[in-house]
Amino acid sequence: MAEKVAGPEIEKLVQLLAKLPGLGPRSARRAALHLIRKREELLAPLAEAMRVAHERIVVCSVCGNIDTSDPCTICRDARRDESILVVVETVADLWALERAGLLNARYHVLGGVLSPLDGVGPDDLAVASLVTRVRAGETREVVLAVNATVDGQTTAHYIADVLAPSGVKVTRLAHGVPVGGELDYLDEGTLAAALERRTAF
Repeated sequence: MAEKVAGPEIEKLVQLLAKLPGLGPRSARRAALHLIRKREELLAPLAEAMRVAHERIVVCSVCGNIDTSDPCTICRDARRDESILVVVETVADLWALERAGLLNARYHVLGGVLSPLDGVGPDDLAVASLVTRVRAGETREVVLAVNATVDGQTTAHYIADVLAPSGVKVTRLAHGVPVGGELDYLDEGTLAAALERRTAF
């Protein structure tokens, strides 16, 4: 059995880093060693940034985004189009759409997707607050920007059904061949969606 080569503090740092997505034990060890080597340049500022984040980051009570203020920066932005509400699964999806810079809309973070196998139902997601926001009357279109997974599409259909009585226009992101994609490398589901939603040239 291998003996520990570092003190408990370093081992704890490695174990915590290994819990981050994309980092296994080896990557976590390398990251820990790099942080320790660059203690003044990286470790100290990172520790301070994490302390500040822990103290100040809150979940927006309006849309579910995370920020250091409530309502968040996006919800406070008066230049945003109040009539379009983009529904996403997670904050990561919201940030991805913002990076693209294609919409100047409002957002609503569900906090996941419906997944009966995992015990996630409508009450576990921010569906009720979405309905309340739509009923407030400013929203003309709800864009369902959920992932093209089985659970994502199930969630999209559920939300469309729930919002149907409100009369709001419900749209979803197009599915199909990605820009730069080669047909030979696409799965059957993607090809089927592309053919089903083909448009005039």
